[in-house]
Amino acid sequence: MLRIHFTGNDLAGVRMAGRPDVLWETILSFHRLRDRRGPVVYGEWRSETRTRLNGETRLLAALVPSRGYFPDFLTPAEGVGGLDEGLQAVRATSPERLRAELALLGAARPGGRTVPHSLRELAEGGAESFSRLIGALRSYHRAAVEPYLPHIRARVEADRAMRGRALLDGGAEELLASLPRMLRWRAPVLEADYPVDRDLHLDGRGLLLQPSYFCRGTPVVLRDPALPPVLVYPITHCEAPTVREPGGSSLAKLVGTTRSAVLHAIGDGGTTSELARRAGVSLASASQHAGVLREAGLVATLRHGNAVLHTLTPLGAALLGGAQGAPGTSPCYARNGPVTS
Repeated sequence: MLRIHFTGNDLAGVRMAGRPDVLWETILSFHRLRDRRGPVVYGEWRSETRTRLNGETRLLAALVPSRGYFPDFLTPAEGVGGLDEGLQAVRATSPERLRAELALLGAARPGGRTVPHSLRELAEGGAESFSRLIGALRSYHRAAVEPYLPHIRARVEADRAMRGRALLDGGAEELLASLPRMLRWRAPVLEADYPVDRDLHLDGRGLLLQPSYFCRGTPVVLRDPALPPVLVYPITHCEAPTVREPGGSSLAKLVGTTRSAVLHAIGDGGTTSELARRAGVSLASASQHAGVLREAGLVATLRHGNAVLHTLTPLGAALLGGAQGAPGTSPCYARNGPVTS
């Protein structure tokens, strides 16, 4: 179990990440690529990604084992700013930190070698080996994450909308209590299912909450307690009986003033009751129109308690003029069946 200990100052310093962190998504997607869990959400993504992976992944596999510890330097805070910023921060890792974290990686493996043999040159600070690492991360990201960024952004933004409503309704404690069920707020401690027993004391530094598309089952925190605290947690994958490609019959239904009014009413997010009130329609009508918009890939829907929260996808925002030609087809990367993890 993971226990994160808060003070009053830490509660005041709780904040939500503004967007997906591309390096966290890259590293966590490498975990998803090698396991078979979550086939509905990740199955088609795995198949498509494997066909694009024509590069060598042995270096990544050595750094990111299927289970357990992987080095903190692979997921610097700069990753939230984009791939180039994140990789620049990875390249700037000090030799001392590099050696220390690779030693931890070796100690966690069977046999407990100081540094895995395949990473010895990297640990010794070889410029060529570091360039290979940066190249491997960039190549893998382009194959596994970049094509799906519109989906990832839509899901993370939907999660942010839900957490933001909790924060407005009840402050930081309500926000922490709204997190997925593997996380439990028992003031002043946030408990989480975790593969090892660990206590993390925030000591007034606050906590960054980072929702993640490829995180699954349990949250993730950095191993080094001296680094700025971040909690990466799994998003709730959306409710969608069937997600279809835009341009088909679902999108063709998007005509008429009522449905347009419902799409506009969603704005920065709203429950079905709020959509009905804003658009001036009945609850049943708002629910029906939101369902058609969701099938067309214009709206993402998440359940929160007894209510559902609707948010625009990048495609929906583009249709309303809120985004410039946003790519992507649907809020969740699945085309058949209910979307659950």
